[in-house]
Amino acid sequence: MLAYTYVRKGEFRLMEKPVPEIQDPGDAIVRVTLGSICTSDLHIKHGSVPRAVPGITVGHEMVGVVEKTGSGVSSVKPGDRVTVNVETFCGRCFFCRHGYVNNCTDPDGGWALGCRIDGGQAGYVRVPHADCGLDRIPDGVTDEQALFVGDILATGFWAARISEIKDGDTVLIIGAGPTGICTLLCVMLKHPGRIIVCEKSPERRRFVTEHYPGVLVTGPEDCKSFVMRNSSHGGADVVLEVAGTEDTFRMAWDCARPNAVVTVVALYDRPQVLPLPDMYGKNLTFKTGGVDGCDCAEILRLIAEGRIDTTPLITHRFPLSGIEEAYRIFENRLDGVIKVAVTC
Repeated sequence: MLAYTYVRKGEFRLMEKPVPEIQDPGDAIVRVTLGSICTSDLHIKHGSVPRAVPGITVGHEMVGVVEKTGSGVSSVKPGDRVTVNVETFCGRCFFCRHGYVNNCTDPDGGWALGCRIDGGQAGYVRVPHADCGLDRIPDGVTDEQALFVGDILATGFWAARISEIKDGDTVLIIGAGPTGICTLLCVMLKHPGRIIVCEKSPERRRFVTEHYPGVLVTGPEDCKSFVMRNSSHGGADVVLEVAGTEDTFRMAWDCARPNAVVTVVALYDRPQVLPLPDMYGKNLTFKTGGVDGCDCAEILRLIAEGRIDTTPLITHRFPLSGIEEAYRIFENRLDGVIKVAVTC
């Protein structure tokens, strides 16, 4: 099968690899039907993910059809259409039992697929702990509708869930990339009083205005003053930082009112600094960490009910044989790209 492979820092290559086999009773082999490219894949390419293993197949956003299951798998069977969770988790350890599946203590726990073990930018993928990592796609939900459930949509859902959003709140979302828009969709389910999206790109600001007309949109240069004009208590009640730069990290706490919640969703290329003397007296609550992707079944239900629709994010489509071009367009943000769908 063809598999897009992390060769070394700065180099991915489309290679021929054997189709994976069952290695453990909890494994499933999934024939990938549709995948995508995530910014985290670019972090691997640029050497920003030290735990990524050269030689692995990259990719952790995918849907497919179960081909084989190990003897210990009971939740899915061959022929089932499934989403694949970005995280591998055992469901039994302390962290899994408390819903913190990103911190699963299993050797394959956390973000493993496409990072420490072979991922899904390929014809097939082996999914450990399949009972936890696979969710059946409801009848009537297409592959494209389900494509982002296991990663960026799970991230947005997790971020909205932990941010303590209340009726009447002003919520600021910094960043309108793919994860930012998924976060926006999940924040909208909470029905806050006002949502503001801050985004640098004029194209992405237009996308938000076109698709979500009830959302207020601003650029970073005016963000703080815009938030102050459109909030009641000296800043946003909740801030979700989804952009991942030094400037947006500062903007997140600077635009928050005293005693607000600031949820850091973004993955940064370098350490950030909390200037505590400047922040003194704001009494902020910071929430950080990787997505706990344990709500995929609920997300699929919401998609089936028509309450979440991420298909407008898919702006480009490629076959697996054209994945080099897909990466070029996605990495350089060409041609108005937001997300690409890769047919495997």
